[in-house]
Amino acid sequence: MNPTPTRLIGLLIYDGVELLDHAGPYEVFTTASRMHARLHGAGLPPPFEVLSIAASQAPIRARAGLQLLPDQTIDAHPPLDLLMIPGGVVDAPLADARTLAWVADQATQVETVASVCTGVFVLAAAGVLPEGCSCTTHWEDIDDLQRAHPTLKIHSSMRWVNAQLPATDEAPPRPLYTSAGISAGIDLALHLVAVFAGQALAERTARQMDYRWISTPHDGTPHVL
Repeated sequence: MNPTPTRLIGLLIYDGVELLDHAGPYEVFTTASRMHARLHGAGLPPPFEVLSIAASQAPIRARAGLQLLPDQTIDAHPPLDLLMIPGGVVDAPLADARTLAWVADQATQVETVASVCTGVFVLAAAGVLPEGCSCTTHWEDIDDLQRAHPTLKIHSSMRWVNAQLPATDEAPPRPLYTSAGISAGIDLALHLVAVFAGQALAERTARQMDYRWISTPHDGTPHVL
């Protein structure tokens, strides 16, 4: 088989980030690379590498209290292929003009943009979501998102939504994914593994994680409880 190009994934972390919003996709992409090596041999480049990126090198305290150490900062990191914004208590990134400017800039450069849960608030505040954009978030935050950004088309019964960033002078149209709350980020990350590296690897990754993957974006269950 031809070597799969390695995609570099940047996960934004900040004080108040929901731990599973970050760790779930992190586990998916790193497990996918491990399974790829097991299936095809360690000599091929991994399909994914993952960086945790923060506003500074200072330790991050996640919402549940666990401390995380950034790999890189928003001021110095390699070029990314996928930007993913985990959710949580997003007050810190929303109040940080540097972080919002970085998100907006990266959204014009990367191949794919994604958010988990309330990470969509950060994308919206950074001006990444176009008017009328289809998206989703945690069921508990749908009303707040609609009030803050009334033009968004929010889907309350979707595990994730696949929309598109419009073309700009800097970039062509590109995929934009948003997911519902917390564990839905794992479903979205597995879907992205399938998109980038094939359905078989996504299924093998879910099996290795002993995770019951909801592999279709609409599971038929309203998430507004």
